Amino acid sequence: MTELFGIPLPALLGQLLLGLVNGSFYAMLSLGLAVIFGLLNVINFAHGALYMMGAFVAWLGLTYLGLNYWVMLVLAPIVVGIFGIIIERLLMRHIYKLDHLYGLLLTFGLTLLIEGVFRSFFGVSGQPYPTPELLRGATNLGFMVLPNYRAWVVVASVTVCLITWFVIERTRLGALLRAGTENPKLVEAFGVNVPRMVMLTYGFGVGLAGFAGVLAAPVLQISPLMGSNLIIVVFAVVVIGGMGSILGAIVTGLGLGVIEGMTKVFWPEASSTVVFIIMAIVLLIRPAGLFGKEK
Repeated sequence: MTELFGIPLPALLGQLLLGLVNGSFYAMLSLGLAVIFGLLNVINFAHGALYMMGAFVAWLGLTYLGLNYWVMLVLAPIVVGIFGIIIERLLMRHIYKLDHLYGLLLTFGLTLLIEGVFRSFFGVSGQPYPTPELLRGATNLGFMVLPNYRAWVVVASVTVCLITWFVIERTRLGALLRAGTENPKLVEAFGVNVPRMVMLTYGFGVGLAGFAGVLAAPVLQISPLMGSNLIIVVFAVVVIGGMGSILGAIVTGLGLGVIEGMTKVFWPEASSTVVFIIMAIVLLIRPAGLFGKEK
């Protein structure tokens, strides 16, 4: 059996794949955070709870309405996005001009509220979600067996991330979004409804969290705590990539997932802290993050 550094190559590649799958979730969630912070200047700590909500909406749709995975992959992000729009209209719009701390405290309170509601209805035990029939089984690549659903998670996440980056960085709509946050009065002079644009941007950002939740449903046990277990790592990913950097969120999320997976092979004891170690090193060398802009 072929080995690398004394470790069987299939085991190494399997762990690499697992790291890439985790990195796909990191990239999707950190992308939503980066969109909201970069365009609205709000630290959305409720992102993990909205990710959990996306998974539960998919489970509820299947359990009580008989709606399959593919329907919920479209419907759940819309539901979570609408919920995010309601939050933005009722709460978030009042704190845009205040210090970041107010946004952090508000969204942290929302996290506790959302998780508390779901815990009261569903408890803390996980709910299983079946893998869609089309993606069941695995493909033998010769050097390893690749589960079809995990491959789909990577492809879907990377595709959505790249489309989002292209829209925000390379289209007229993205230019309006960026200009609307920097000089809203000027953009309004051109007939653009900036408050509506901000509202839809927040809804889109949390919709990305809902999409990630549906992707995670067949991989993880769906529970009210699934978001809180992930959000701290995702925040570290955003800080490393650069607060508000779309490309930084995508590249750093995927890269750190792979690094975390490899750490589990070569130094298992450090696998749960390697992301934070990297964050500390990056902040010492480049406080704005790897892709952030120095002020």
